[in-house]
Amino acid sequence: MKASGELTDHVSKCLQLALLLEVSAYPKPGNVHRTADFERTRYEHFLASAVAVAPHFRNAAEKGIGAQAGKISGLDKVGVGKIIKDAAVDVATWQHGGNTALGSIILLAPMAIAAGFTYSEDAFFNIDRFRRNLKSVVESTIPMDAVEVYDAIAVAQPGGLGKASKLDVTDAASKRKILEDKVSLYEVFKISSAWDSISSEWVNNYHITFDIGYPTLIRQLKETGDVNMATVHTFLKILSQVRDTLIARKVGISKSQKVSVMAKKILEAGGLTTPTGTKSLMKFDKKLRDPVHKLNPGTTADITSAVLAVHVLNGYRP
Repeated sequence: MKASGELTDHVSKCLQLALLLEVSAYPKPGNVHRTADFERTRYEHFLASAVAVAPHFRNAAEKGIGAQAGKISGLDKVGVGKIIKDAAVDVATWQHGGNTALGSIILLAPMAIAAGFTYSEDAFFNIDRFRRNLKSVVESTIPMDAVEVYDAIAVAQPGGLGKASKLDVTDAASKRKILEDKVSLYEVFKISSAWDSISSEWVNNYHITFDIGYPTLIRQLKETGDVNMATVHTFLKILSQVRDTLIARKVGISKSQKVSVMAKKILEAGGLTTPTGTKSLMKFDKKLRDPVHKLNPGTTADITSAVLAVHVLNGYRP
């Protein structure tokens, strides 16, 4: 078994690599990638964000190790909300391209904790055990975690939030209500899971990540031997089966469903493995780009980074 410092560095490097592989994948339709920028948000902003989150993933892994060893009295004491908030603050400090990483941070911070816990249980990484530990991490959150994540959202200022009828993130009274009523972050995400896939991943044991994205990535890597192609196809597979909730909040469910149908047709045409599929994908990428990014499948990109994180933690190296 590696020493604690080696383990935390290992986990941090794995999650950083996942972020870098995801943003570099091209042509990932409607998103920033290595050959396409938005007017305000560019590829280098995502690279800077991956640098900024490194110490926070190390900290998260250290908390997981401490919880497994009994040095932290329980997973409710690891402070996942503060880890997310601190990472969001550093991301905003290290680059000026707006919200580049909040969704990924919310998904990956619990994974870093669970990875530290899992690696310290056994020298060998086991995906089933990791997923069980991940479930325990998110279910152990407390009200202060929710407050910290609300603060992180205020720092990152993501687009397409909309309004919620209960505990709205833009309502200053929500944080007070959370503390008064003792509402955990997990319970907050239960509410928002109806309209946000990242919240849904938390409360459904990362169903999209493990049950849709991960098997697709494994299969695509085996078939193509190309991590870029495999990542793009994994992104398309997720998008084809799960409507992007960022698009749905911006322009409605109907349009988000049409985007999913287009992703499915591109995969049926062979995606990047055929000239027809490649041509269709290029057109799709162009179609999803507009000046205000209403058709940006940003949530799908965040979940793709979580899929890559699982595979890198499990030993994959490009």
